[in-house]
Amino acid sequence: MTIRNLILVATCAAAAGCTAASSKPAPTTAEAKAFLDNASATTLKLGTQQGQAGWVQQTFITDDTEAIAARANQAANEAGARFARESVQYDHVEVAADQRRQLNLLKVALVLATPSDAKESDELSKIMARLESTYGKGKWCSDAARPDTCKNIDDVSRILSAPGEEHALRAAWEGWHTIAPPMRKDYQRFVELSNKGAKELGFANTGAMWRSKYDMAPDEFTTELDRLWDQVRPLYVELHAYVRMKLHAKYGDAVPATGPIPAHLLGNLWAQDWSNIYPLVKPANADAGFSLTDILKQRKMSALDMVRAGERFYTSLSFDPLPKTFFERSLFVRPKDRDVVCHASAWDIDYEQDIRIKMCIEPTAEDFTTIHHELGHNFYQRAYSTQPVLFRDSANDGFHEAIGDTIALSVTPEYLVTIGLLDKAPDTSRDIGLLMNKALEKIAFLPFGLLIDQWRWKVFAGEITPAEYNKAWWDLKLKYQGVAPPSPRGEEFFDPGAKYHVPDNTPYTRYFLADILQFQFHRGLAKTAGCTLPLNRCSIFANTAAGERLKTMLSMGQSRPWPDALEALTGAKQMDATAILDYFAPLSKWLDQQLAGKPVGW
Repeated sequence: MTIRNLILVATCAAAAGCTAASSKPAPTTAEAKAFLDNASATTLKLGTQQGQAGWVQQTFITDDTEAIAARANQAANEAGARFARESVQYDHVEVAADQRRQLNLLKVALVLATPSDAKESDELSKIMARLESTYGKGKWCSDAARPDTCKNIDDVSRILSAPGEEHALRAAWEGWHTIAPPMRKDYQRFVELSNKGAKELGFANTGAMWRSKYDMAPDEFTTELDRLWDQVRPLYVELHAYVRMKLHAKYGDAVPATGPIPAHLLGNLWAQDWSNIYPLVKPANADAGFSLTDILKQRKMSALDMVRAGERFYTSLSFDPLPKTFFERSLFVRPKDRDVVCHASAWDIDYEQDIRIKMCIEPTAEDFTTIHHELGHNFYQRAYSTQPVLFRDSANDGFHEAIGDTIALSVTPEYLVTIGLLDKAPDTSRDIGLLMNKALEKIAFLPFGLLIDQWRWKVFAGEITPAEYNKAWWDLKLKYQGVAPPSPRGEEFFDPGAKYHVPDNTPYTRYFLADILQFQFHRGLAKTAGCTLPLNRCSIFANTAAGERLKTMLSMGQSRPWPDALEALTGAKQMDATAILDYFAPLSKWLDQQLAGKPVGW
């Protein structure tokens, strides 16, 4: 059966009264295999072209590179949508188990389903390229007549990262959010077109399509997220109450004693990572005893030095070194001659060996950790590169995000001593400070990791209309994070667009899952390594037994349902947030003492 006929059958199947397919013989096992062979070859070819075009667009932003990337994205997205539609023809064909899984994955592989109408598909691709570039070129100019007052996201992030005058922090926060209103009309149209494409594939909307990727029914997956959040929410509420108490002491009535925390005072543009305000909330007599950022600056570690340090962690576990092309083609430093999208990301250009990271590295503890995270993607990509093309992905998208962060949890004081960045590890009596710092990053992130897709799923489903985009955004931030805007935010704003993953259309629940999984992975690997220290002091650096177990899981790619991959690494088939509670148990006990008799919740 030809591809043309398959498209006709798929189209007719969706049309009332169509009988064109009735005269066609049932597809055969051989035709199913031929279809998968073609889908694999096309996916590899178009995916490589998409990666190359996307890399150029994000590292050399111009109207031309935007147009080139839009065409490559359109071709890949249209092919993916076509294969998803065509795969249903083989639902009742007898095929091998691995082929059945590939057919099923084709149906749910898309992040963006383009409509079958050529004009609408072209429009959607152009909208997506325009949204990405609008974000990448975004700047806050405090005086529009003076270009020297313009600040990019790095500049604004630096302002917010240092606790200072409330009015100055508010101005920077509000300034960055001015980049988003121009996206609002495009985003509304994007929702319409992407939903149309998802419905053509048999999904209720784009959100339902996203939730179908997890080897379980969409509603079952939503229930699973609720279960995991319920496990960790009490710890978050404790942390929130303690931080609010400290910020109230610093900023007075600008931070209410019993309500939500103003978003601009948490050290981060989106209030997703509070580690920058550690100096304001650190426990008395429990300082970590060192600053990794200061050490990196004192050692004058270059961006390349930091990447090499991350690579050495993986090679210590018996992974092969990164290829020469990784260092030749990656972007490590922000160029001075052009606009680039500096948001850190890992790239698998050809699904085989051309792996890269794109990142504007600075000598900070945050970037040192981020490098380990991004390299986790790259080593995962290499590990499953021998799988069939359609299995060259993580067990689920949360796994991909979790791997690097799992390694980053091994960046302990003892590890820093081992690699020569620290002379002596501080006594475990200082762990409250270390755990507080980590909680401000990891625990503070959990509700944010949930709410972005909670907002988008409701937008895609029509439960949130364009007339209430911004109100609904802040309602969810209040519900999950206990965070409020620094000033009234009406519908003239489009604050979701000020977060990269919204205009880029990157699903975000993966990051919540990664935050859960990394601690479960860490606990499992620490056990394999025979670590007898408290979980927060365990490092698997140079432990080849843990490395071999990790490689076994990574090499599976998406060839098996994610519970099987989870079991291969941890021995359990269910995600379990209790590893977070184990890791932060000393801090939780300490917070109980600090909050005795104090208001908790908002």
